[in-house]
Formats: sequence, C-alpha cells, structure tokens
Amino acid sequence: MFTGIVQELGVVSSIHQSPNSVRVTIAANKTLKGLKRGGSIAVNGVCLTATIISKTSFSADLLPETLRDTNVGSLVKGDKVNLESAMRLQDRINGHLVSGHVEGVGVIQERKEIGNTLSLKISIPKTIGKYCILKGSIAVDGVSLTIQSFYRGGITVAIIPSTAKMTTLGIKEVGAFVNLESDFIRKYVQRM
Repeated sequence: MFTGIVQELGVVSSIHQSPNSVRVTIAANKTLKGLKRGGSIAVNGVCLTATIISKTSFSADLLPETLRDTNVGSLVKGDKVNLESAMRLQDRINGHLVSGHVEGVGVIQERKEIGNTLSLKISIPKTIGKYCILKGSIAVDGVSLTIQSFYRGGITVAIIPSTAKMTTLGIKEVGAFVNLESDFIRKYVQRM
C-alpha cells in the first residue's frame, strides 16, 4: 500500500530487454533507505518489486501486463519517474490509500497555469470514470490528487507548486500518458 505522496524523482538508468523479460533499473536516493530485495516500490504509481538493490539504484522485472496496461513500458533511459516507498502501518496517511495496481492510462489533454497552480485536463477510460466523484481522490502517475471537475471523457485536477516541482506532473506536456488508479475505498464500497 502507498499514500500517493511522491518521495522523490528517480531516473531510469537502464532498461534490459531479453526475449522473455524486461528489467528496469532506476537511480534513486530517499526511497532506497530501508528497501530490501522483494520489497515494493511505486514507480509512476505502479507497484513494482525490487529484485536488485545497490547504494544508488534498484532494479525491477516488468510483467507483460505491466508493460501493456501502464506507461512504464514506454520508459527510456534518462526518463524521470515518481517514486514512493511502501507505507508502514504506523505511518500517517497524508494522501489517500493507493494500491499501486494501475487501472488504466489517461492522456493529458490540456495544461494551464492558473496563478501559482497547474491545472491538468486528463482523459480517463470509462472503466475508471465510474469510480470518480467530484472532490474525490485519484492517483495520477502515483500522485494523490483531488478531482476538481469533470468534462466529457475526463477530469480536471489542480496541482500545487511543491507537487509540480517534486513530481513528473510538473514537466509532463499535453499528449503525455499518465497511469491512473481510482479511489481504493470507493471501488470496494461500490462493489458491495
């Protein structure tokens, strides 16, 4: 489990592809503290398992489903990624509960600066839209955000300056793909 509060920006240092697998290595600092082999780490909101850990990076093997259903499959060397360590039960939940199980990919349709706020219009698949409510939570590339408004086929979110500076959302342009995970609790309530 995660909270959607990004701890640092990592950098893709290598991607190794073989006929049967893909392994990504990401340079990091803060999120490596306490990370053990087999531990979970959110990369752009995708829960990955650390398979190799060094003092300056970690590696994770990517499943075909991960490559197909998220934006992680389109990463290239040098790309910045949002990183968050798995939360501990005694931690404060500053964002919202995020599982790291991305439900789909959206596209940034519009990017506007309004005062000191960054406003993003993001298209979302219908399968995710049914779990979205006004002022509800959504994780966008692993960042816990509040839904500000709806438009046909998408949502609008507002990003404060510190979040724009500390995450990839501050540098993503119109047309960029973003991973989406709807509110964890709302999905279970609706299912019941």
